[in-house]
Amino acid sequence: MNLQDLTGRDLGVGIGLRSVHYGHVLDEKPELDWFEILSENYMNTGGRPLHILDQVAERYPIVMHGVSMNIGSADELDFPYLRELKALRERCGAVFLSDHLCWTGVHGQNLHDLLPMPYTDDALKHLIGKIHQVQDVIEAPLVLENPSTYLEFKESTMTEWEFLAQMAKESGCGLLLDVNNIYVCARNHGFDPYEYLDNTPWDHVVQFHLAGHTDYGTHLLDTHSAPACDEVWKMYRHAHKLSGGRSTLFEWDDEIPSFDDVRAEAHKARTIRQESVTMESAP
Repeated sequence: MNLQDLTGRDLGVGIGLRSVHYGHVLDEKPELDWFEILSENYMNTGGRPLHILDQVAERYPIVMHGVSMNIGSADELDFPYLRELKALRERCGAVFLSDHLCWTGVHGQNLHDLLPMPYTDDALKHLIGKIHQVQDVIEAPLVLENPSTYLEFKESTMTEWEFLAQMAKESGCGLLLDVNNIYVCARNHGFDPYEYLDNTPWDHVVQFHLAGHTDYGTHLLDTHSAPACDEVWKMYRHAHKLSGGRSTLFEWDDEIPSFDDVRAEAHKARTIRQESVTMESAP
C-alpha cells in the first residue's frame, strides 16, 4: 500500500461509528458509504465492541482514527500500542489509519488532550523521524490530521500549512484535512483559512473531516456537538474543488442525535460533491 493508493481511493461520505448507534446500524443496515472508528475504543478490549466492529466491517469500509499515538512528544513511541493498531487494522480491514499532529503527554503521562506543536525546523525534523518509525511498524502510510488549537508557540518560524506541507513531502505521510479545525484555528489565531487551503499539498490529502464547533465569542472550541456552520461548508466546497474529491467524514461526538440526523448532516457533503460533478459535466 502506498500514498497514491490512498489518495486515489475516494470512499464517498461517511460518519463515525458510535455506540449509541450500534443497534440501528446492525438492525437497519442503513445506506452509508463507510464508517470511521475511534481506534482506542476497540483496543485492549474484547466482547461487545469487537463483536460489533466485526459485523459492521463485513458490510461497510472502515477507517481508523486514533488519539493516543503522541507522535509529537519528546517521549519514545509506544511500540506495543503501534503493533496493536496494526493488528486492529488487519482485523477490520481498515482502509486508512490516522491520528493527530499533536502531543498528548510526556514522561509516560497521558494528559488526555491534543496539544499543539511548535512549528519549527527542529520540531519538523523530530516529527519526520517519528513518522518514519510509525510507517515502518504499520507497513503503510500514516495519515495525520491538522489540529484545532487555542494557543500558539512564540518560537514558531512557519505557518501551520507550511509545516504540514514540509512534513508530508519529507515523510511521505498522508494528511487528514479537518476543514472545521482550519476554520476554528483561523478564528482563534487570525489567519485566512483560504490561504491555508490554497497552499495545501493536495497530492498528500487522503481524507476530509467536517464537524460543528461552539462559539464562545472570544474563541471557538472544537466540540463536535452541532451541525457545521455555513462558512465551514463554503470552505469544504472550495477544498473539494481543489482536491478533486476525497473521502469525507462528518464527526458528531457530543450531544449525539439520532443516526438519521447525523447522516443528514453528512449528506450535505454528498450534495456538494454531486453539484461539483454536475458543474464539471455541463456543456
